[in-house]
Amino acid sequence: LRNYSIGDMLARFLMMEGKQVLHPMGYDAFGLPAENAAIKYGTHPHKWTWDNIEHMTDQLKRMGCSYDWRRRVETCNPNYYHWTQWLFLQFHKKGLAYRKTAPVNWCESCGTVLANEQVINDGHCWRCATPVVKKNLEQWFLRITDYAQELLDSLDDLPGWPERVKLMQRNWIGRSEGVRLRFALYGASLEIETFTTRIDTIFGVTFLALSPEHPAVSFIADRSPKKDEIEEFVASSITQTEREQAAAGGEKRGIDTGIFAVNPVNGEKVPVWIANYILMEYGTGAIMGVPAHDQRDFDFARKYSIPVIPVINPPTGEILDGRTMDVAFEEDGIQCNSGKFDGMPSSEALPAMTEWFVSSGWGEREVNFRLRDWLISRQRYWGAPIPIIYCDKCGAVPVPESDLPVELPLDIEMKTGVNPLAGADEWKRAPCPKCGGPGVRETDTMDTFICSSWYFLRFASPWTESGPFETEDTDYWMAVDQYIGGIEHACLHLIYARFFTKFLADCGMLKVREPFTNLLTQGMVIKDGAKMSKSKGNVVDPDEIITKWGADTARLFILFASPPEKDLDWSDQGVEGAHRFLQRVFRLVESNLEGLRGASKDVLSMASIRDKKARDLKRRIHYTIQRVTRDIEEEKQFNTAVARLMELSNDLGSFSPASGDQWALFREGVEVLLTLLTPIAPHICEEMWEMTGGEGFISERRWPQVDESALVLDNITVVLQVNGKVREQVDLP
Repeated sequence: LRNYSIGDMLARFLMMEGKQVLHPMGYDAFGLPAENAAIKYGTHPHKWTWDNIEHMTDQLKRMGCSYDWRRRVETCNPNYYHWTQWLFLQFHKKGLAYRKTAPVNWCESCGTVLANEQVINDGHCWRCATPVVKKNLEQWFLRITDYAQELLDSLDDLPGWPERVKLMQRNWIGRSEGVRLRFALYGASLEIETFTTRIDTIFGVTFLALSPEHPAVSFIADRSPKKDEIEEFVASSITQTEREQAAAGGEKRGIDTGIFAVNPVNGEKVPVWIANYILMEYGTGAIMGVPAHDQRDFDFARKYSIPVIPVINPPTGEILDGRTMDVAFEEDGIQCNSGKFDGMPSSEALPAMTEWFVSSGWGEREVNFRLRDWLISRQRYWGAPIPIIYCDKCGAVPVPESDLPVELPLDIEMKTGVNPLAGADEWKRAPCPKCGGPGVRETDTMDTFICSSWYFLRFASPWTESGPFETEDTDYWMAVDQYIGGIEHACLHLIYARFFTKFLADCGMLKVREPFTNLLTQGMVIKDGAKMSKSKGNVVDPDEIITKWGADTARLFILFASPPEKDLDWSDQGVEGAHRFLQRVFRLVESNLEGLRGASKDVLSMASIRDKKARDLKRRIHYTIQRVTRDIEEEKQFNTAVARLMELSNDLGSFSPASGDQWALFREGVEVLLTLLTPIAPHICEEMWEMTGGEGFISERRWPQVDESALVLDNITVVLQVNGKVREQVDLP
């Protein structure tokens, strides 16, 4: 409820400010959770999903969310995934969707592959926390790496995003500049390519290390006297995930192959190892080991008694001895043991050695990215079918656009860990679109993040049947002004949505290249010391809260209990406190109904008010307008906005109108209080507005404007100090 309460409050506020607001709702409804739940409860994912969509729609309506329900989309609706499939075909036409055999992340529990971004916490499935293993499969990928540089550069064009999220994306994209170099295997025709950002340490190489998945491993094993040992080591290491291998503090294991490579700069032979901490998915899958200046290499070298040769000394003048070093020296310093570069500061040696190395023909300059192409195949049923038909004669053939959507068959049997589409023989049979011969449909479905990478565009024209959206509509509405979502989306949905937007802009379908102008990452909701989760049994049922306390109480508590970017501790006492505040406001209105109804609706100017208490109240009213507007619009600190409304309520409660002008001022204060409270607690405010004789709906009123003259203080207190001690306080007009 937290996300929706924040979004609805902002939408209502902006509408009251007179803006055109598109506030839609959709359901990202494909994916593993629905399929696994359907299997668990013995039902069909289609029924399970649609039942839950309708239930959640009812809950959101009970919460009073101001969505334009005419624009509702569901990613599992054929009318929607028709265009998800169409978008896949556009990627395919441009050469950005391709199929290859690759070692992939496999979750045994979910029975499917995972994208790199979906492997978390040192090698566990993001859905079920099962340890992930490696498996060689032929899979479909999207070439997101073609956009790596722009995805990185255009983060600078997003001032409305939290720096934390932008940093997470920068680190995930992981741009590094360096040199791709080649080490020839001694006595063989093969060269091992490595990538390094520290060519200034090339003279300190004492070993090469290859990933167990490196394609040269089999070549080396066939020529090694340790072939059987190498094959055993590779078999035991291949199941480790990239994050386990990469963890700096994890166990580093390796095997000396007995094969040597030649350092191109000095002709020295260095042993070739296979090591579990080398990532096939980054760089070339092989590294030049420089233990004196890389901590992981140092740990590995010490474990296996590999020599450590310093080639950079500290700038303090200390001379490092590889035999006695306790840790790697990874900072800038002075080159040593580096031939003609001895004595040069390493910061100057790096570009000089790069130029020398490249001009000597030993390597090339290269920019590398940590970001990998997006693996989108999933061996599960509940997802958008990949629109490809396989033909023995023609290969992988795209389904014609006129034949979309390729709909999921509903007459299937759900079994744990089995993709029902693989056994849907009638559904699988399809003629080849090229030659008309017999063909077989692709039985993998698309990663559900494909569906959620463009839904915001569909909201602009959900009724169109001629394309995924109408460009006239997206030109008007895009980019999204305010996106609200958890920090967990930083390196998944938010990167994918940016990628899709840039691709569609390149296709001439969008004017914008970034989907979301402003990003608010709300914190988690915590109960009993842990994140709310069905598996932990600490979930609060929204229906029960609404039935017991009302939607307005729930909304108020959620917005008041914590700043939106911080975690929110769910508290029954806090909910009761929110309810009491709404009751106080109601009593304030109810107990003054006669005076409010009879009061003049004319707004008194500050200059016409003489009574001090009345002037103070007038000032408080307009100070509250100013601060609440700023808290909501600029600061996004909704908890302090509520606190200011509580203060105004107290001030109104302690004010006793004694004249017609004072009743007019009191009415102004109540109207302001109710108007400012309306985006937060719309139902009770509409009721109180009607009670006071207000015309129309209060939610359709314009947001109050600040009277700057009312903010001017009548007196300023000047404090006089002598030798740091207060001697006098003087009130000056």
